[in-house]
Amino acid sequence: MFHKAEKKQALLRLALCGPAGSGKTYSALQVAQGLAPQGKIAMIDTEAGSGELYAELCAYDVATLAPPYSPARYIEAIAAAGAAGYDVLIIDSLSHAWTGKGGVLEMHDHAAASQRNSFAAWREVTPHHNALVDAILAAPLHVIITMRTKTAYEVVENSKGKKVPQKIGMAPVQREGLEYEFTLVLDLSVEGHVATASKDRTGTLDGQHFVPNVGTGETLSGWLTSGADPTEASAGRLAELKAGAADIEALAELNDYWRRHAGDIASLTQQDQEVMKKYCSCRKSEILQATDGTGVPAEAAQGGQPGNVHTLTQHARA
Repeated sequence: MFHKAEKKQALLRLALCGPAGSGKTYSALQVAQGLAPQGKIAMIDTEAGSGELYAELCAYDVATLAPPYSPARYIEAIAAAGAAGYDVLIIDSLSHAWTGKGGVLEMHDHAAASQRNSFAAWREVTPHHNALVDAILAAPLHVIITMRTKTAYEVVENSKGKKVPQKIGMAPVQREGLEYEFTLVLDLSVEGHVATASKDRTGTLDGQHFVPNVGTGETLSGWLTSGADPTEASAGRLAELKAGAADIEALAELNDYWRRHAGDIASLTQQDQEVMKKYCSCRKSEILQATDGTGVPAEAAQGGQPGNVHTLTQHARA
């Protein structure tokens, strides 16, 4: 079930949270430039066209998403960005998928009214929300999402020593616990647009208070690309797994080999997992042909030496 831990290159999953006026969209574009200085940036704009207000800041493409803000429409846009070869996708904002017209909460209300059972309605709606989260995590590009936060005010002392009300952000307007899915979560303040990391798997921004800029994206890019190339690492592990299966001549041993290396197989890329499945299927056919369908070499069953079943294996290796 287990395999040796190894840091691999990764794609960023960044959440920017803050109340209105905290600079979420601007900060997202700044970080995106640092992540992909020569790359292509896309934005899904649910804020009635406000995503295009920063067109002079950098080059990026916008897809305006109007109601209904259903998870399915977000998923469609995310897939389109990946297929188009963008390097960074900004989703501004993800809160609409929760509270907007046609979003998850409205879907739940309709389901609850139909079933007259709020709990059963969540069983119907939750898979749609989970599918959206899965689409964000599986997207083949960096993803930066913004989330509105519930707004509250607190009285603070300003630079002149006077007590003044200050707008502060609270919990993100999204399903509770969504922050756990991201590599990095930054909370932005209205006063000065200062960011503070409430979660930081990179360790590069933890404990800092800063205004996000292009350099922030560059710092994150350095951490993300510092590990092993996941495609190369998977290819090397696949070669080792195939070599280990090549000499197996009994079906029970092949099944045991698959179980013992389940963790290593799961760590392969999806494409390499399929290659390994086909390779082991080929080995199974070889073993069955060489053992008259018993799965046990005839010589071994008679107390002799294992038979040679590698003819098709050589073809499979190619």
